[in-house]
Amino acid sequence: MSYSKRWHKVLALLTILLVLAACGSEAATTAPATSAPATGGDATAAPATASGKLEVFSWWTTGGEAAGLAALTDIFKTTDPNVEFVNSAVAGGAGSDAKAVLKTRMLGGDPPDLFQVHMGHELIDTWVVPGQMEPLDDLYTSEGWDKSFPQGVLDIVSHDGHYWSVPANIHRANVLWYNKKVFTDNGLTAPATFAEFFTVAEALQAKGITPLALGDSGSWAAGHLFETVLLGTLGAEAYEGLWTGTTPWTDPKVTEALENFKKMLTFVNTDHGALSWDQANDLVIQGKAGMTIMGDWVDADNLAKKFTDSGAVASPGTAGIYDALSDTFGIPKGAKNPDAARAFLKLVGSQQGQDAFNPVKGSIPARIDAGQGNYTEYLKSAMAEWKTATIVPSVVHGAAAKEGWATAYIDAVAGFVANQDVAKTQSQFQQACVDAGICK
Repeated sequence: MSYSKRWHKVLALLTILLVLAACGSEAATTAPATSAPATGGDATAAPATASGKLEVFSWWTTGGEAAGLAALTDIFKTTDPNVEFVNSAVAGGAGSDAKAVLKTRMLGGDPPDLFQVHMGHELIDTWVVPGQMEPLDDLYTSEGWDKSFPQGVLDIVSHDGHYWSVPANIHRANVLWYNKKVFTDNGLTAPATFAEFFTVAEALQAKGITPLALGDSGSWAAGHLFETVLLGTLGAEAYEGLWTGTTPWTDPKVTEALENFKKMLTFVNTDHGALSWDQANDLVIQGKAGMTIMGDWVDADNLAKKFTDSGAVASPGTAGIYDALSDTFGIPKGAKNPDAARAFLKLVGSQQGQDAFNPVKGSIPARIDAGQGNYTEYLKSAMAEWKTATIVPSVVHGAAAKEGWATAYIDAVAGFVANQDVAKTQSQFQQACVDAGICK
């Protein structure tokens, strides 16, 4: 089955199952008790049997992502007190630095016990196909995840008839965040189209306010921004076609997207290359910038920084579209403590774990029976929109394309930020598609 068809299957099945779960349908089956019992349930925690050190590798080092990991580890210390949790997180949004460190360790025969990986091609093509992961079929059976995770999600974490990682959440990439006070003070309305965006940007610039905050010290952030521009310019179907070969990268709409992006770059902060994504968000929090375009982990960053004057809308041209990704964890072959790794995965996949993790991470649960607890208004709206939106896969965050192609895309965008050569960059995109074996 093609990745495109599988992703549409995610949409259809998740929509049906989440609606049924919200209505209390019997179709939303509660998973069996795990080492962390479901909140509010009658489950009794299984006796802790794991011990020793557990090294968990991720890129969650700041804001809501660090808070989400801390929420999980706090529960884990209670359910598995004989395990020493070792947090081997490597800073760098979207895992740009962490992936390089992980690759070195994996190829060097020194894998962590667990590592974070995006659901989709990043997981399957990079680690499963080369035979470097442990199958998790036993956990999916014992924990009932074949019922509590939607079939579409199960398909994407599967390969060759086996399950390979456990999804912790669902994220949305295409969100425009803005400072409500700045907008109110200047009589502005959140933009829905590119024309409206440029009108708002010009008004903010005239007031001495940076219109669009960008932090691309890790070049993935520029790739993320352009991903949303591609989506808003081409629409869901044509955007997805870029990754399946049905939309050529030579298409005039790609040229238009690059022109839109080029104009956007005239409204970003001059120090963007020195800032991380969360430092760019700080400019919005401080009122020094009016907007930023970033995934919904910004909601958790705002929560952690006690910023309550944030507004959120779909990025220009993408209303009704959900540019989706998911964080998962898997066990590599050669893990030193696979028993402790499995114990932690039970927590990650449990209702309790997902409802502890996601509200502070700034994401929605992957389980169909989760979604209870202290979720922000934004996350509640995201859970509702997930049920009706058109779902497309993120490329920067591992869902749409294999890692080599995604890296070539990010590199081309980084080059464009520096030289703003539309024709050269479009040619690079096309060649990357050919090199990936998708375009001819």
